[in-house]
Order: sequence, then C-alpha cells, then structure tokens
Amino acid sequence: MSTATAQPTRTGLTAVSRLGVAGLWSVASVRWATIALCLFLAGLVAQLLDAPSAIWWTLYLACYLSGGWSPAWEGMQALRSRTLDVDLLMVVAAIGAASIGQIFDGALLIVIFATSGALEDAATKRTEDSVKGLLDLAPDRATRIDADGVEQSVNLQDLRVGELVIVRPGERVSADGVVVGGGSDVDQSSVTGEPLPVNKNIDDNVFAGTQNGAGVLRIRVMQDPSDTVVARIVALVAEATATKSKTQLFIEKVERRYSVGVVVATLALFTIPLALGGDLQSTLLRAMTFMIVASPCAVVLATMPPLLSAIANAGRHGVLVKSAVAMDHLADATVVAIDKTGTLTTGMPRLTSVVPLSDQQMDGDELLRVAAGAEQFSEHPLGRAVVAEARQRGIAIPDATEFHAQPGRGVRARVAGQVIEVVSPRSLGGDPPPGVTDLEDAGSTAIVVVVDGVPVGILGLVDTIREGSEDVVRAITSLTSAPPVLLTPSPTSFFLTSICRPWTAGNFYRSTTFCSKRSGPKWWWSCLPPRSTPKMK
Repeated sequence: MSTATAQPTRTGLTAVSRLGVAGLWSVASVRWATIALCLFLAGLVAQLLDAPSAIWWTLYLACYLSGGWSPAWEGMQALRSRTLDVDLLMVVAAIGAASIGQIFDGALLIVIFATSGALEDAATKRTEDSVKGLLDLAPDRATRIDADGVEQSVNLQDLRVGELVIVRPGERVSADGVVVGGGSDVDQSSVTGEPLPVNKNIDDNVFAGTQNGAGVLRIRVMQDPSDTVVARIVALVAEATATKSKTQLFIEKVERRYSVGVVVATLALFTIPLALGGDLQSTLLRAMTFMIVASPCAVVLATMPPLLSAIANAGRHGVLVKSAVAMDHLADATVVAIDKTGTLTTGMPRLTSVVPLSDQQMDGDELLRVAAGAEQFSEHPLGRAVVAEARQRGIAIPDATEFHAQPGRGVRARVAGQVIEVVSPRSLGGDPPPGVTDLEDAGSTAIVVVVDGVPVGILGLVDTIREGSEDVVRAITSLTSAPPVLLTPSPTSFFLTSICRPWTAGNFYRSTTFCSKRSGPKWWWSCLPPRSTPKMK
C-alpha cells in the first residue's frame, strides 16, 4: 500500500514560487521560445493575408533559427558522443518539412519543441530560486566568542564544531547547536513548522536560520555549517528535483532506440526507391513526410509538459510537489498522511478557555482584562491572541507600565498598581496550578496569570482550524481507500471534535512511529486499527 504525505507550505521552505516576468525573462530558453513564437505568429498572419511568399518564408526561417539553434547545438553535442538525440531529429524533421515546401509545419514543430524546453527550464529556475531562498535562511555571518571571551564577526563557513557563538535579540541563529547560556523564545517555523515560538534554555537544541526572540543565546556549535538542517534540506530538494519518474525514464529509453529506427527507415525510404529508379522529388517528399510523421517529438512532449503543468498548478494552490516521481506516485496513493499544524490548522492561536482559580476573588472577564493589560505590548503570538480575545469581547484594556518581556517565561507589567505576570506554568516551579493539566490534556496551550506573586487564573489557547479543513478531509477520504493519517504528537479533544469526528467517530489508534535524530519519536494517529496501518514506500 502506498502513501502520500501532505506537507504545509512554510515560510522559507516554500519550494514552489511563481516566477515574475523578470524571472522568466532571465531564462535564455524562455527568451528564444518567445521570439520564435512571435516570429511564427507574424509569419502565419502574413501567410493568411496573402503577403508575398518571401515575407512569410523569411519570418518562418527566422523562427527556425531562434527556436531551433539551441536544440540543434545540443543534438550535435550528443551526436559527437555517438548518441542520436531527439533534439537533432526534431531539427532535421523541421528542415525536411521546409525542403518539401511545408515550412509552416516545420516552424510549428520548432515552436512546440522550444516551448516545451522553455517550460522545463522555467521549472528548473523556480527550483533554483527556492533552493536559494532556503540558503538565505541562515545569516552570512556569525558572532563567535573566542577563548578570551572576545567577540568576533566571522563568515558562517569559518565556524567549527565546538566553538561558541552569541545570538542577540532579533537575529537569526547562525549555527545548529546547543544552548549553553541565556534563554529566549525562538521562532522555528521556517524549519520545523511549529506555529509558536519555542522556549530555549540551557541544553536545548537550536537550528541555523531560525529567528531569535527577545533574549540572548550563547550557543555551542554542534554541526558544521555545511551539515546544518537547512543545508540538508537544500540537498534533499536538489536531489528530489533531479530525479525522474518511471514514465520519463521509460520514454527516454524508448526515444533513443526509436530515433535510430526512424532515421534508418527514412534513409531506406529515400535510398531504396532511388536505387530502383524512382523520381528524386517524389522520393524525397515521401521520405521527409515519413520523418515528420514518425518523429518521436510527440512522444517526448507527452511526458514533461503534463508533469510540469501539474506541479505548477499544485504550486499555485499552495501544495509543494518535490519531484516528478512524487507526482507520478499520486496516482497510486491509497492513504494520505497530513501534518496537522499549518495544514488543517492556520498555525495561529486563539483563546478558548478562561479559568479563574476557585480560591481567588476574580471572575473570567476581570482575569482576561488584567491579562490583556499585561500582554498588550507583547509580540508573542499567545499575547496577541489574549489581547485580540479581550477586544472581541468588548473588554476595556487597562493601561500598563513597567512592561518587561521575560524570554522563556512570559511577560511582566504593572496594571492598576498591581504587578501582573502572564507566564508559562513550568516557569512557576513545583506543581502547576489546578486546571493546567486538564487544559493541556485537552490539547490547549496553558498560561498562568499571576497577580502580585499569586496565581489567580489560567488561560487556554488552541490552534485555529483552517476554513474548509473538514471538506478537504472528506474529499481525501472519498478519493482514497482509507481516511487520512494524522501526523501529530497526540490527537487533541478539540481537534477530534472539530475536524476528525465526522469521519473517525473520534476513534484514533496510535499506529506507528518514526524518529529523527533531533525531534525524537513522533506518532502517526489514524482511524485505522493497528493491523490496517499503511506502510510508507
């Protein structure tokens, strides 16, 4: 059983991007194909308007030159390697068409083949730009700390494993490594896809190219710059785009033998009738007609343009198809594996629970009011979600002073003379306040509101379900032999109720696991019983 994995499009990891006019025009084959097409259309108009034949013949011949010189050159290079290339055969067929007076057919063949090559080169250019965008995630320079504690700005490639680097607020992490000093919230969405910044403290791993928050980090380099996560992603993308589907490989294999057969048959149709006393003009016409009709160009053009069109269409709809091989396998997919965050969800948190602690004299609105007052200057997504919910409920947000963001902990501010903290439960130490575990078990991110050092309530936030997710899940289920497999650390009650229950009845099975060196094990959850769990090819 084969599977396909649906992966969300991430900032910095989007390998499919639309090329602008300037980007397209920078591709040489696109320029020549455009010129050839314009000359062909001009010749066609002149021919239809009964212009002197010398005019449209000249335009068609110019089309031959602009669109055919590159395939002819590549064909000659292949011929020097004793390989009969379809490009050369196409050019010979076009010249043969002109020799028998069918220059329109030859020019049309040139335009079609030039356009096909331009489309393929445009797709390659798009991939190259995507890879360049991945490389741009990592900064060009790093701040290294030597043995004497002196900071030096060095090129990224000069870093060595074991050295110390410092990353200041707002900077991108310069190397894959482990935190040895400081603490901060790090936005890892460009690499891991996690929607919220991740708290990084001593002994936590960090990735090159991720965005540091408000804290300062001292990092020991654990990977050579050429072997970072981003560098490996670039290598995987380049490797995937260089692969060819089985259909392509089969066509290329047939093409080489078929091309030789066409040439042999054409020569036989030309030489044998002449040897038997046939007329030169009629014999040449018959041989050239056969070469044009029997040319394998149509077979070759039937593979790449459809694949490129399908990949481009998927890209316009935000779906990354890493190679032609993956596109080919879609026809055989029977199970689709979906990454929840950013695919079925938006990756943006929303406040769903306001839980005052029972031993404190504060209702839900007052709890949300003071929390929003403390969070109103925060840049953290959780803080913005708290403020947005307060405004949506019509709660007046009080003024705050002495605001201070505490990396890895939360925020602290003075509101109406009281010190308000909105912090992570783990930052309090000891056992978390009552209700935190219940919220986290339900799939919410819990934060604690503290007034003058006393916890007074808990706020629960969840990822926002993307509009239309339920319809997508239903459509996938109807197109395949089984419901999708959900890739997530654990299925939450909120998610099951909102999305999965219609097609799973809330029944999920922990079906298999996969591991990575950095993130550790991660479960697949699906509505299939364990014995029915699909296997990846």
